[in-house]
Amino acid sequence: MPTPLPEGSRVALLVSGSLLLLEAVMALLARGVLPVPLDPRLTAYERERILSGLDPALVVTDEEALAALLDDVRPEGPLSGWMPRARPMHVTSGTTGTPKGVSSGLLSPADAAALVAEERDLWGFAATDVNLVLSPLYHSAPLRFAMGTVLAGGRVVVPGPFDVERTTRAIETERPTTMFCVPTHLQRLFAHWDEVGTPDLSSFRVVAHAGAPCPLSTKRRLLETFPPRSTWEFYGSTEGQFTACRSEEWLERPGTVGRARPGRRLHVDDDGTIWCTVPEHARFEYHGAPDKTAAAWRETPDGPAFTVGDVGRLDDDGYLYLDGRRTDLIITGGVNVYPLEVEHALREHPAVDDVAVFAVPDPDWGQRVCAAVVGAATEEQLDDWARQHLAPPKRPKTWTHVPDLPRTATGKVRRDQLAPHRQG
Repeated sequence: MPTPLPEGSRVALLVSGSLLLLEAVMALLARGVLPVPLDPRLTAYERERILSGLDPALVVTDEEALAALLDDVRPEGPLSGWMPRARPMHVTSGTTGTPKGVSSGLLSPADAAALVAEERDLWGFAATDVNLVLSPLYHSAPLRFAMGTVLAGGRVVVPGPFDVERTTRAIETERPTTMFCVPTHLQRLFAHWDEVGTPDLSSFRVVAHAGAPCPLSTKRRLLETFPPRSTWEFYGSTEGQFTACRSEEWLERPGTVGRARPGRRLHVDDDGTIWCTVPEHARFEYHGAPDKTAAAWRETPDGPAFTVGDVGRLDDDGYLYLDGRRTDLIITGGVNVYPLEVEHALREHPAVDDVAVFAVPDPDWGQRVCAAVVGAATEEQLDDWARQHLAPPKRPKTWTHVPDLPRTATGKVRRDQLAPHRQG
């Protein structure tokens, strides 16, 4: 049945990751409708902030409604033939703290085909693949791997929320060939396998990790544990992909995130800002934010290039090393948390006069979200407020009360001076 949703309209999907969600995303994309996958754990406060800027034609919050939507929009033929006419619209808050949708808009048939072919050429997706999903499907990377597998005629396994025992059983019974993960997944799996034994991993041909810096010990364990030449790291963002790097290359150049992906070129300004030149099918805009879009792009002799504000350096062979992620970004368990977004929510508490959110290193999560608070609100009150207004990854795990926030002469909060005040 043809969809009643207009082409180019948006459908917000706030449901748990499942094969049903994957199929609905692919059906909408094939119809020229932009799915907006979101964390179903978002609070009402967060949902309102995000959706008010996206003006979705439909908001889906449970599997029954999702199944009904799929019945309405399902294209004919097998999933492998559902050519996406756009990229899913993922939402990023950026350093402004205001959620914005990253949109490719509708693609021409040629650009749509190029988008699918680019992923297939890089990762070798094939009909024989079995993709194991560890991260939530509302994140761009796991969704991209799952879609690439299905479009190649392969199979996707979604065991449910990440759990080391469940994941290990899936590896043993489903014999996956590909897997995207973040370092936290690997650390927890390795710890579990130290107790129960490592499963047979010989079925894997691609294990790709990204989303946060990978500790040296974890990286070496990854190389030792999985089949030779199967492990990769890549560097990218919600907006687009920059690099890909086999782990063997990393061994030769510890710390690199690789060279530019095929079809892309990297440029680094004198101040270290990283720009990536991309083909036309990789263009994007920030929905409803033309100024922010303009600031992210520039024209180069090689074509359009974008930046997300990260800084780094290139060696003589074109390998990229990151010196810093975009300003103030916290990456906890592979999830991006933007301090200003958290601060906006906390400042609405009546007993909070001022607040600054920052990160400290964490052995399990990479970074831990912390907050320095000026005001009379107790830790219990702040915890309760955070539960009402913020999804779990954004909730500060450590609260510190301070008489004033350290600031520069121009009034900017010095988050680097807050970390030493942290409590355990």
